[in-house]
Amino acid sequence: MEYIIFWLAIGGLFAVMAVQGILADIREKKTFEKKLYESYGKRPDKEYKVERFVRIPGYYKHHRQPGQIDDITWDDLSMDQVFIRLNYTISSSGEEVLYHMLRTPAQSVSDLQYFDGLVTYFMEQDRQRVAFQKLMNGLGGTGKFSLYDYLEYLHKLGVRSNLKDFIVNLLYIPAVLLMFIQFPMGLAALLALMTYNIATYMKEKKEIEPYITSLAYITRLLHAARETVGLGIPVCPRENEQLLQGKIALGKSQRGAFWVFSKTGTTTGGSPADVVLDYVRMAFHVDLIFFNRMLREIGAHGKEIDQMITALGYLESAVSIAMYRASLEAEGEKWCRPALQGDTLHARQLYHPLIEHPVKNSISANRGVLLTGSNASGKSTFLKTVALGALMAQTLYMVPADSYRAPMYRIYSSMSLRDDLESGESYYIVEIKSLKRILDAAEEKESRPVLCFVDEVLRGTNTVERIAAATQILLSLTGEDILCFAATHDIELTELLSGKYDNYHFEEDIRDGDILFNYMLREGKANSRNAIRLLEIMGYDETIISSAQRQAEDFLRQGIWKLS
Repeated sequence: MEYIIFWLAIGGLFAVMAVQGILADIREKKTFEKKLYESYGKRPDKEYKVERFVRIPGYYKHHRQPGQIDDITWDDLSMDQVFIRLNYTISSSGEEVLYHMLRTPAQSVSDLQYFDGLVTYFMEQDRQRVAFQKLMNGLGGTGKFSLYDYLEYLHKLGVRSNLKDFIVNLLYIPAVLLMFIQFPMGLAALLALMTYNIATYMKEKKEIEPYITSLAYITRLLHAARETVGLGIPVCPRENEQLLQGKIALGKSQRGAFWVFSKTGTTTGGSPADVVLDYVRMAFHVDLIFFNRMLREIGAHGKEIDQMITALGYLESAVSIAMYRASLEAEGEKWCRPALQGDTLHARQLYHPLIEHPVKNSISANRGVLLTGSNASGKSTFLKTVALGALMAQTLYMVPADSYRAPMYRIYSSMSLRDDLESGESYYIVEIKSLKRILDAAEEKESRPVLCFVDEVLRGTNTVERIAAATQILLSLTGEDILCFAATHDIELTELLSGKYDNYHFEEDIRDGDILFNYMLREGKANSRNAIRLLEIMGYDETIISSAQRQAEDFLRQGIWKLS
């Protein structure tokens, strides 16, 4: 009786622990689900370490194609920060595909409208959105390495044969039979085989351990694919078909997955059952055999794996943009769907998506735009605002503006350049190379015109040559197949290019010894000359200020520079 009570108590203890684990898991899932609902309409709160941005471009680097946003333009527009602002993804698949999407303008308006249909669906269907996000949480991340780093690791491992393991395992049969004939000899043979398998197991297990993480992610990918199809989302027939195809093609790869991924007991202090399973693994190489089978199946279906990553990442990108749009609306900011047609860029009440309480401006341009104004008046920010509006229109089918209409462009910029210390190239060399790539793109006869943004043309050289060369470069950036927005301090360019560019400017007010910027775009060229006055506001010596003022006035009168 005492034994019965003892074992009932042990069984009851295990049952209580199991129930507690189940309840804790339920509570955790409910807390996470509540967080998903509460985060809708709010800004993302993720932390980004440097190594994260080493991983995020992985999908993009493996899906390069013509027409993508190049590194110069990406850096000029601070696109890493834009990405952070609108990234609500949970899984690595979603995060990497969203990054790729921002660097890859759509091929057609219909592609964008398809994506917009998904975004709209997730904005309207809270339960489906949260259900899908929970699946993506189960898929999870890949740490500091990209999905495609893991796939490459598997490829490098190559095909592994199970022949040796099968032969040794078959030898167990005659060894056992021999025990019935000559027990000592049969036992010795059996122990020898087990000793050999255990000894070789440790070495082979160590070789495959780094790759198990890769296989585990693919297993979770298959689970997410199956469950996503089960959600029955009606607006993504293409993705549902891709996920279904991947699930069918890779179904065999999951045979024996339990042996590969179940926890071990000999090294982690697991349960007695885990310890027994460990010795079965070592004696018969069960997990190694199934690992090699999984590896072979996955190696034969790389296309389907890529297809599933793309489909799930695309759906999660749509969820992310749905949440981004909702956050803009919650903050009282407007966004619009673009009209991607015509031959004029027209934007009304356009604003920069990273600026809180932004000043909004409108522009209509069917030929070049030349911006003038003092430093910090808003020229560079306006260039970036227009560029971001065009890029978001062609990647996310939304623009932070009241309205936007323009053709689909090939987008380039040459703005935030710097010396290249690694190659030893000066700022001027870096700049003319950057401008040359835009000129080369403009010469390519393609269906889409070039939209380019240039800040302070040739600032890396002397005034006379700068104005002469800048005039000719900016003239080359005009025509039917190109629209250029350029900012400059060289007021001479406004007259030289008046036949090809429309002049706009930003200006500042100086009141009571302070400088105020309103960041409002105005037609015409800048007329104010406040650089020397700003020296006074900043507390420069009066001698410097008065001498500089006389010297400038003498040059304007005589056209010759002289020391004053």
